[in-house]
Amino acid sequence: MNSCAIRIEDLSVAFGGRTVIDNLNLEIGQGGPTFLLGRSGSGKTTLLRAINRLNECFPGCVTRGQVSLQLGGDWVDAYAPGTVVETLRRQAGMVFQSPNVLPLSVARNVILPLRTVLNLPADECEARMEQALRDVHLWNEVGDRLAAPAASLSGGQQQRLCLARALALRPEVLLLDEPTASLDFKAARQIEELLVELKTRYTLVVVSHSLSQAHRLAEQVFVLRDGGRVERLEEEVFRDKEALLAVMDELV
Repeated sequence: MNSCAIRIEDLSVAFGGRTVIDNLNLEIGQGGPTFLLGRSGSGKTTLLRAINRLNECFPGCVTRGQVSLQLGGDWVDAYAPGTVVETLRRQAGMVFQSPNVLPLSVARNVILPLRTVLNLPADECEARMEQALRDVHLWNEVGDRLAAPAASLSGGQQQRLCLARALALRPEVLLLDEPTASLDFKAARQIEELLVELKTRYTLVVVSHSLSQAHRLAEQVFVLRDGGRVERLEEEVFRDKEALLAVMDELV
């Protein structure tokens, strides 16, 4: 395993008094992808959102414990009083299950966060926008229609645009919540190929229901069980489809 990038200690998360994660401990290595598997309701997405404090966007959320991230060569305590949440969410960007494009043009979807979050000048915004679209292999497809509505793109293109928007902010960690679940086979494979490319530049944490995807892509796999219990799978297990399926069958 690569050196630790995310350390989670005694993490508990509850919503409206209902505990979803209870006293969870976990270390995630740099690079990846690290896959989080488990049945529906096991707390995978809640765990992912705890890393950059997105759970706080939901009413009645109470989080206890510690989440530390290796950012810029230093350890950052995500829940420390002095931590700036906006900076944390930029450094640990998130891509959701369904593409959440803004009701703006293709270009403005990437440029607007650069202007509002980083207050960058127009020429730098343009340069970062183009580079991010190239990074997700979208530039050759949309470079001649940057003024078109983002919603006019295909589902796979929209998801890659969301990924480009996160990359333009230059994060160190990418949190991906079932990023291919709403896509067809071809678009899903494009996203998978991107993850293979991006793992050398970012720490990738992926929630997935796809055992075949974890089998093909994962460098590290954790299985979440009820009550927030977590099990790290040995590589010989998740590299073996039948062994991985047997582990998941235990959760049903």
